[in-house]
Amino acid sequence: MSWSTRFLTAVAFLAVGVVFAPDVLGSGPESPAGAITAVKLCHLLAFATAWGAALWVTFIGGIIMFKNLPRHQFGNLQSKMFPAYFTVVSVCAAVSVAAFAYLHPWRSASSIDKYQLGFLLSALGFDLSNLIVFTPMTIEMMKKRHKVERDLSIGEEIGWSKNMEVAKTNPQLAAMNKKFGMIHGLSSLANIMAFGSLAMHSWYLAGKIQL
Repeated sequence: MSWSTRFLTAVAFLAVGVVFAPDVLGSGPESPAGAITAVKLCHLLAFATAWGAALWVTFIGGIIMFKNLPRHQFGNLQSKMFPAYFTVVSVCAAVSVAAFAYLHPWRSASSIDKYQLGFLLSALGFDLSNLIVFTPMTIEMMKKRHKVERDLSIGEEIGWSKNMEVAKTNPQLAAMNKKFGMIHGLSSLANIMAFGSLAMHSWYLAGKIQL
């Protein structure tokens, strides 16, 4: 299924949802203003996309790929995926921040709403730090380490065991592992902090839902 087909399918489902929930766009007898509802929808879709993408990449997709792909193949795939991932979650976080700030102007917002805006801004900041700073540094260091590992005839295996074994007798590889671990650790920390900020906001949204 092509990208355009998937997009049109998603739009079709959204249109069907509007048909079966006429109050959403202001056609019902007690419906809110259409503009306010549209902003709420933008916030919800952007938040859900960022939350779902972060959940999958952090706890499911990345772990499965690492355990089943040769290490260099895994790294090359991640070097293509992470810039796209952090671009998507950064854009979604920015949309959520803008929509939430529009719905809850700072001067009239409650303390809880101000805290929630802070969580969304934190998620945006951590995602942007990964997109602009940590991810490019991690990819650059990964490529340098891959070159060293290819010279040592390692990297096509699954997992870290071969790398750790060779690093015990190769100071250059050990030093590169240390630098990569530090940069990758900062990237992972920023990603977890962004995910945690979204998790705090998900609790807030859950409290607004009436089931």
